[in-house]
Amino acid sequence: MDLNVTLYSVLKFFHILLAIVAVGANVTYGVWLALAGKEPQHEGFALKGVALLDGKIATPAYILLLLAGVAMVLEGDIGFGTFWVASALVLFAILTVLAMTQYTPLLRNQIALVQEGKASTPEFQNLSRRGARLGVTMAVIVIVIVALMVLKPTL
Repeated sequence: MDLNVTLYSVLKFFHILLAIVAVGANVTYGVWLALAGKEPQHEGFALKGVALLDGKIATPAYILLLLAGVAMVLEGDIGFGTFWVASALVLFAILTVLAMTQYTPLLRNQIALVQEGKASTPEFQNLSRRGARLGVTMAVIVIVIVALMVLKPTL
């Protein structure tokens, strides 16, 4: 039996596994937040759960995913200038900026308001709506990146 294991195939395995972990963790955020909406007394717990998943699972997985992808490009015969690679990298950069400058601070502010007993304030509700819109935007970006990786469109 010839397994034909190459460095590229190992990198590809980890790249796909990390994508599953990162995107899978992200998908759960909506469930956590929907449950929190139905049980406001658990809103702080749910927000902290999302923050934990984001900081300890999704974000590290995305970082390792990027590194594995870059290593695949360097090891393989596909260049950084390839349309689907370049497009995915640009979208990944946009996603990273949104996460660092918008999503993480917003989530931190929501948690602080809940801890201060201000979960029913207009400020918290505005943050929740903004977070939902931002979450959908970021999810669409992730879906487009996954589509680029799987479909590998050319121009």
